[in-house]
Amino acid sequence: MTSLTFRPASAVAGTVAVPPDKSITHRAFLLGAISDRAVVVDNPLVSEDTEATLGAVRLMGAGVDGDIRSGRVVVTGRGVRGLTPPPVIDCMNAGTLMRLVSGIIVGQPPGEVTVLDGDDSLRSRPMARIADPLVAMGAAVVPAEGGTPPLAVRPGLPLHGMVHELPMASAQVKSCVLLAGLNATGETWVREPVPSRDHTERMLRAAGVDVLERDGMVGVAGPVQGLALPDVRVPGDFSSAAFAIVAGVLRGDPGVRVTGVNLNPGRTGLLAVLQRMGADVQVELGPDVAGEPAGDVLARRTSMLHATEVTADEVPSMVDEIPLIGLLGALAAGTTVVRGAGELRVKESDRIRTVVELLRAVGADAEELDDGFVVRGQMSIGGGEVHSHGDHRLAMLGALAGIASQSGVTVHGMEAAAVSYPGFTDDLVSLGAVTA
Repeated sequence: MTSLTFRPASAVAGTVAVPPDKSITHRAFLLGAISDRAVVVDNPLVSEDTEATLGAVRLMGAGVDGDIRSGRVVVTGRGVRGLTPPPVIDCMNAGTLMRLVSGIIVGQPPGEVTVLDGDDSLRSRPMARIADPLVAMGAAVVPAEGGTPPLAVRPGLPLHGMVHELPMASAQVKSCVLLAGLNATGETWVREPVPSRDHTERMLRAAGVDVLERDGMVGVAGPVQGLALPDVRVPGDFSSAAFAIVAGVLRGDPGVRVTGVNLNPGRTGLLAVLQRMGADVQVELGPDVAGEPAGDVLARRTSMLHATEVTADEVPSMVDEIPLIGLLGALAAGTTVVRGAGELRVKESDRIRTVVELLRAVGADAEELDDGFVVRGQMSIGGGEVHSHGDHRLAMLGALAGIASQSGVTVHGMEAAAVSYPGFTDDLVSLGAVTA
């Protein structure tokens, strides 16, 4: 376990290009595997999660040329019904991989069961939410007792379209059902209580699939004859950019600029929250990248932040950034409340519990709610020692707490940041942070 201390910073400044978007990288590899053409994926994210997805694509029989670490991979697809899933796929810590590949595997030709497994963290995450709709479509999908991985998936059973009502918005569950719908008979629809990220729908449209919309639902009509994903250049990941943006809001003088970042409206809910908290944040749109809006974000130090309330309908557009709201709330005037974020309890850690623990450890006044938390702002935090619990978002949150603190913060388990942002510490140091 790596422990690293982040000292208080009077100012941070500079320009960073954050890692490529993880969600888009996952989808480019997976849709490339079922495409009718070879797909060039430029600027893919290099991380443990995306390497697991590329490994799964290779195991299922798609061609993979190039090295993800070189910044360019060519995935030669086998068509929408041309993969041969292996006996076992190790998804490591990649929940996105496990959920999306399940929807792909059930539509492949008849074959033996594939067991989808992962590390201890992934084995604790709920999979009944994908197993139940897939079974309702005619698939054979069996999770372990308690609805968690390992997940046994049998390809080749006849699938039929249906309408699936999601109890809570989830881009991963929605994507799983839509991907299964590509090989189902009839129309497959997903209704969410509020819209979630639409990366899958955008990429399917780019590949020539007719993505349906009706009465607040999204769907596909199957079985599709094929799809041809164009080459993809992956933009910067907003969830990674969020940490640099918040560093700028807290200590940016003259400012922190994040370049070439994905600005999909389904991902950027944090920006609206920052604006109503009084943060000095500017967005500069550039050309679309991979069918997604992209551009630069400039964040400057804000002398006074105001408390806010994040409601359930906002959570899907900023679910990975909710921990940052806790830190911002501790440094704001007033009481900040987050509700409707129960999904955080089944992330890489129970992020409601662990975020509150982290905030308390650095001197903040925070308490848990069943589906969120309350933070009573004191406009400063002292410092202390925190644990990442193997969660990349918590590791990076601890680092930001350190630069914004009075005495510094030691983060135990800082290596967890490599799951999504391997160069995070180096980028923070390049902006002026000091570590020990």
